[in-house]
Amino acid sequence: MAATMHDVSRLAGVSIKTVSNVINDYPYVREETRQRVLDAIATLGYTPNLSARSLRSGRTNVISLMIPDLRNAYFAELADSVMRAAAERGLSVLIEQFGDERDREIDVLRQPRSQMVDGVLYSVLALDQSDVDIIAGMPVPVVLLGERIFNGPRDHVTMRNGEGARAATEHLLGLGRRRIVALGAHPGEVIGSAALRLEGYREALAAAGLPFDEELVVPVGSWHRRNGADAMRGLLARGVRFDALVAFNDAIALGALRVLQEAGLRVPEDVAVVGFDDIDETQYSMPTLSTIDPGREEIARTAVDLLVRRIEGGSAPFTPEEILVPYRLIPRESSGSAAG
Repeated sequence: MAATMHDVSRLAGVSIKTVSNVINDYPYVREETRQRVLDAIATLGYTPNLSARSLRSGRTNVISLMIPDLRNAYFAELADSVMRAAAERGLSVLIEQFGDERDREIDVLRQPRSQMVDGVLYSVLALDQSDVDIIAGMPVPVVLLGERIFNGPRDHVTMRNGEGARAATEHLLGLGRRRIVALGAHPGEVIGSAALRLEGYREALAAAGLPFDEELVVPVGSWHRRNGADAMRGLLARGVRFDALVAFNDAIALGALRVLQEAGLRVPEDVAVVGFDDIDETQYSMPTLSTIDPGREEIARTAVDLLVRRIEGGSAPFTPEEILVPYRLIPRESSGSAAG
């Protein structure tokens, strides 16, 4: 039979209340007593009843991370960063993915599981400013990630999309490139990663005194490798002249890179390429991919820390915080300026 708290109490020679205090990390327990209880737990292989414990404390020590798609390397690596940051705070992470459908995203937000955790980190995709009531109505603390809702009813941690894309474009301009493709646009989008990165691209061109050429703006619906490859094949088939490429994420940059090489174009000699996200694969592609590091580790750590503050603050009123983390340009072989 499984060991019980009574068994631990008898072996350690302490009361059940003392065993409970040690399990719940109560601070006012003598170190010698705490160690006896821990030794008894280890000897007996006792596992606390976490369900009963959460009912007593009102805490599960579990948070939820809601993201669009784990097949997207950025979100997979973000999930890893969140899980490591959460583990340092003694938290487990339940990952929910909702794809690119608005109805599915709302369903995930409203499902019972989202109310059975201590808090939620939510990377918004299909919802926007008009949906703030849905976010405000969630019954647990929430920290928003992503670029769809700004100055909303919840804390928000995100990256500097526009500034990062501008830095990528300026990097290529500084290398003497003048016909720079913007790969990954979402036509009609006003708020979102694609719109913000396109604006940064436009700002860099304007600052350099270059015209904005719609022919060099290439839409890509989903930001996966195959979509970047397909978009590049279409661009080459149209005979558009270009000497550089700013891709709005690394995955489509890697897809485009393959097609450029298949077409006999040299990277970076004929076409210099910069991506966005600094996913792990960019260090091992041929050539290695220049990219923008958007501060993924800091986003994860800041969001987890902020969520823990809101959880521990209970229902106390607060003013939502809007936090943008720093980015950095990482030049590598694909732009001909690899860092040492």
